[in-house]
Amino acid sequence: MDLNLTSEQVMLVDTVRKFVERELLPLEEGIEEKGYLEPELARALFEKSRDNGMYAMNIPEEFGGGGLSALDTMLVEEQFGHAKDILIRRAFGNVYEVLLGANAVQRDRWLLPTVQGERTCSIAITEPGAGSDAAAIRSRATRRGDGWVLSGSKHFISDGEFSDFFIVSAVTDPDAGSRGISLFLVDKDLPGLVVGRNQKMMGLTGTSHVELHFDEVPLDADCLLGAEGSGFGQVLKTLGRVRLAQVCARAVGKATRLLNMMVSYANDREQFGQAIGGFQMIQQMLADSAIEINAARWLVWDAARDIDNGKDPREKISMAKVYASEMLGRVADRAVQVHGGMGYCADLPVERLYRDARIFRIFDGTSEIHRSVIARSLGRHGEVLYGTA
Repeated sequence: MDLNLTSEQVMLVDTVRKFVERELLPLEEGIEEKGYLEPELARALFEKSRDNGMYAMNIPEEFGGGGLSALDTMLVEEQFGHAKDILIRRAFGNVYEVLLGANAVQRDRWLLPTVQGERTCSIAITEPGAGSDAAAIRSRATRRGDGWVLSGSKHFISDGEFSDFFIVSAVTDPDAGSRGISLFLVDKDLPGLVVGRNQKMMGLTGTSHVELHFDEVPLDADCLLGAEGSGFGQVLKTLGRVRLAQVCARAVGKATRLLNMMVSYANDREQFGQAIGGFQMIQQMLADSAIEINAARWLVWDAARDIDNGKDPREKISMAKVYASEMLGRVADRAVQVHGGMGYCADLPVERLYRDARIFRIFDGTSEIHRSVIARSLGRHGEVLYGTA
């Protein structure tokens, strides 16, 4: 694999990095203090991002997006990872590739307005009894006339307070297992849809995580995204790329930010007459972090290149998800240790980054689930997935 970036890719990374440092990072402390991002600041971020061509960069140009390849998307997502989740959402958008399966009517009604920043959506798959096991959902959509009626509940719906429509999974054929699951585009203002409580989290301050309740919500025929019964397949195919970008690549970015903070602090902080960066145990934590960050980055890039080459990278994405998320946890823990008491103190961002890092091993499939995916793949192929396999 050629690991050299083109001059255009280097420029892209530099542009996004500077935007994140200049426009996003200065807002983080205020969000932690208030618990939210002011609407006027959110609007200003969106406008600056849009004007600089950075909104919805993952969507093809034909729909008004940036048209980035999978690898280019991972490069910019790594830079996004330096910032808080809510700032990424407001600046760069919640524009999920699953929307590319929209038909002509749906493109005008949902896809194009979302790419343009006029509408915002959230993915609504998780239920109290269906987290990593997405096929275990119980929400039901039944036919009524030419349309559907949706009933059930979802929870942990990220950015649900801000979004004005949802991509919802529901069972349309109870006897067909995972092949009986479909996806629907559901506007927030429909009768019978109730946004429940915002579920407080350990980290991710500023991003809402709400419950959704559907009480016979009427849906017209155009609300069905893709073919009936194709929902589970759509989730596996398109949300894998989302997982690689929004979890794996961002984990690399967040870990890189933490390592930079560790190096700076280790060079400045003195104990026993010298900078603590001169102590061998501190050096080991810094070195281990650098090694693991670069290994995770390789996994992300390799899976992204498979996507760009038309290959199925499902197992590689699972590998990247496990390694990058757990790597971030280790780096965050070392960052607290290197900073000592200041790392545990809210005066520095290390403490909140530590809290934010913990969720990476859970959302978009726990480490345990992805290890099972990898193990099953080894059982099928009987060989290692890399090299010439």
